[in-house]
Amino acid sequence: MVEFDGYGPQKIVQVYNPKVGLNGFVVIDNTALGPGKGGCRLTTTVSVDEVSKLARAMTWKCALAGLPFGGAKSGIISDSDFPTKERKAELIKAFAEGLKCVVPNEYVSAPDMNVGEEEMRIFSETVGSKKACTGKPADMGGLPHELGSTGFGVFHATKVAAKHMSLDLKGATVAIEGFGNVGSFAGKFLSEAGAKLVGISDIKGMVACKEGLDYDGLMNAVKETGSIIGYKGKCEKQDRHEIIGVKADILITAAVPDLIKSHEVGKVKAKLIVEGSNIPMTLEVEETLADKGILIVPDFVANAGGVISSYVEYIGGSEKDMFGMVEQKITENTKTVVERAGKKMYTRSAALELAKERVLKKCTWCVKDHKNNRH
Repeated sequence: MVEFDGYGPQKIVQVYNPKVGLNGFVVIDNTALGPGKGGCRLTTTVSVDEVSKLARAMTWKCALAGLPFGGAKSGIISDSDFPTKERKAELIKAFAEGLKCVVPNEYVSAPDMNVGEEEMRIFSETVGSKKACTGKPADMGGLPHELGSTGFGVFHATKVAAKHMSLDLKGATVAIEGFGNVGSFAGKFLSEAGAKLVGISDIKGMVACKEGLDYDGLMNAVKETGSIIGYKGKCEKQDRHEIIGVKADILITAAVPDLIKSHEVGKVKAKLIVEGSNIPMTLEVEETLADKGILIVPDFVANAGGVISSYVEYIGGSEKDMFGMVEQKITENTKTVVERAGKKMYTRSAALELAKERVLKKCTWCVKDHKNNRH
């Protein structure tokens, strides 16, 4: 059941087209700062309730990133776990037709599960506006996430947090959970800054070496074997979940949700955790780790590089513009959050408080009621 509070959702639009078997919906959570921004996912299990929670997360992420976007999200119920290219095109076209009443003035779409840049081409062309969505192909002005915007942002969040705790990145040891688009780019920029990669995991396992792992060697292993497990340098190979216990100054989470369970808090040896992935642990686990003196940069602070990149695409900016804005905004917002939290407040609470302040400043209809507001 969708929860409503003083911030939203403002509008839920259901799109049904029996001719093509379309059942989709968009939840526009809050548009106080601008049109609701959020991706479109195509799965057999997606629900309005799921999309509503994701839309609220986008409200806070966009507000904290300092973007003129509100929060939204959309979903299409798929009739297959592996829809064909033709089936996806049919559903996306019908969905876009049904959303012309709110796109792009109230909702701006983007890729999500089972939806990529070619589907965004169809969405944009059907609506008749390049501002209908981001994540479009490069020939339409798109800025692909393969440029590493999210990982670049995670690097800058790490840089700020390390400085805040007087930890010199040059020589600092780093463990990275997940070596996909986010983790590999974070590793690249951290290595270039002089940090030492001592543990890396992916879906097939983990490699660790206290003397350090060679970044180029890791990338070659992925290219040649499909996994960091194929790394040819000196290392120990272990189960992927052991990454949380690697002895490192910094732990970057960059893949699975719910990574660190409550009974595993004692395993964590890092002094700083930067959440490049979404919801890598529960709020309770975050607070327990913080109580142990571990600084945590929350997900919607650290991994906002992707949505910042989307905004640059939305305004017609370049790749250079994107990297500049990601660095500026992630740096400023991470610094504000860790300083506001200080020793008296959890960083997630500080970030959420700041995001709410930014929304309330522009919102004429929002109700400030922290007791009932969803997080």
